[in-house]
Amino acid sequence: MAWRLPTQLPTPGKFHHHNDDHVTTSPNNAALSWRLSLSPPLPLLSSSNSKGKFCTQQVVRFKCSASAGGTTGTQSLNMGPGTPIRPTSILVVGSTGTLGRQIVRRALDEGYDVRCLVRPRPAPADFLRDWGATVVNADLSKPETIPATLVGVHTVIDCATGRPEEPIKTVDWEGKVALIQCAKAMGIQKYVFYSIHNCDKHPEVPLMEIKYCTEKFLQDSGLNHIVIRLCGFMQGLIGQYAVPILEEKSVWGTDAPTRIAYMDTQDIARLTFIALRNEKINGKRLTFAGPRAWTTQEVITLCERLAGQDANVTTVPVSVLRITRQLTRLFQWTSDVADRLAFSEVLTSDIVFSVPMAETYNLLGVEPKDIATLEKYLQDYFTNILKKLKDLKAQSKQADFYI
Repeated sequence: MAWRLPTQLPTPGKFHHHNDDHVTTSPNNAALSWRLSLSPPLPLLSSSNSKGKFCTQQVVRFKCSASAGGTTGTQSLNMGPGTPIRPTSILVVGSTGTLGRQIVRRALDEGYDVRCLVRPRPAPADFLRDWGATVVNADLSKPETIPATLVGVHTVIDCATGRPEEPIKTVDWEGKVALIQCAKAMGIQKYVFYSIHNCDKHPEVPLMEIKYCTEKFLQDSGLNHIVIRLCGFMQGLIGQYAVPILEEKSVWGTDAPTRIAYMDTQDIARLTFIALRNEKINGKRLTFAGPRAWTTQEVITLCERLAGQDANVTTVPVSVLRITRQLTRLFQWTSDVADRLAFSEVLTSDIVFSVPMAETYNLLGVEPKDIATLEKYLQDYFTNILKKLKDLKAQSKQADFYI
């Protein structure tokens, strides 16, 4: 599949996914103006697959020039000496998400001064303020709103991802490029970016291609950074399997043998801050994976055993996902659905999303026994929820007795 990276992006120099072009960044005291130049399709990246077909990728190069009077919304910055910024001052982007809220909780517990970038919304994220964080409103799809959120910040932790209803490129590429460029211009000292395991091996999947491109862009920006690739969240299994089984609703699965090493987001947050304090990890890419990789059927079986009831499983063949993706590609208004189905197709292929963690544990000084297993995580969940359901049932019977 040929996929063109988005146009009109704020980029600090030449950037090409498949080539390590030299990058020159703009002076910090200049406003940035953006332009993009596309080269024609080149056959250099063509390769033959097992069916004898050829796939050619569009070679895209981004260029950026700096001008003192740019009108893109980023004003000239005074980077002269000023008040030192505390290393404990962090900005969490994507702080209301599954991983982001655990990052915020962990940071606050460890004494960090936490600022959360949150999109303006009808229902404000009051729980973040209740925890002790500062909430600032901005939108990655509107680059002019970003710089003010970075004032006085030492470290950016980027957990953000686009909403299901919006194009993948809007936040996950254009927004991230703008954020990284602003971080560079504002003198941010460290940037933590969460990516996807094996994203460099699947350029045919838009989300994974974007993640890999963002890794390269961050590396070429010159920022001190850490890239953390993830395999899967244990928390996501609750809504996908545990709750439907308890409510006797359909559980959706596939017939693929994909294995995923799910990890508790609390462990991801804990390891993140250990890595953040380790100067030897600057510029490195880490991959976090859970203790064991699980197939969908193994997860469902485990949930059934812990819930004490059978699941109503609806199996979706991988072939159906492929056909659906091809059909949705025919219509412009469903192209983003096709992009997300491409990611689903990878997750339902014969792939193991896991890595050996011994070297990472040693680097971070972490004991493997301190990492939650999926069995323990789900056992704790079902024990707590079943106890609550039992108590509610007892209260209901007591109320009936008095009536």
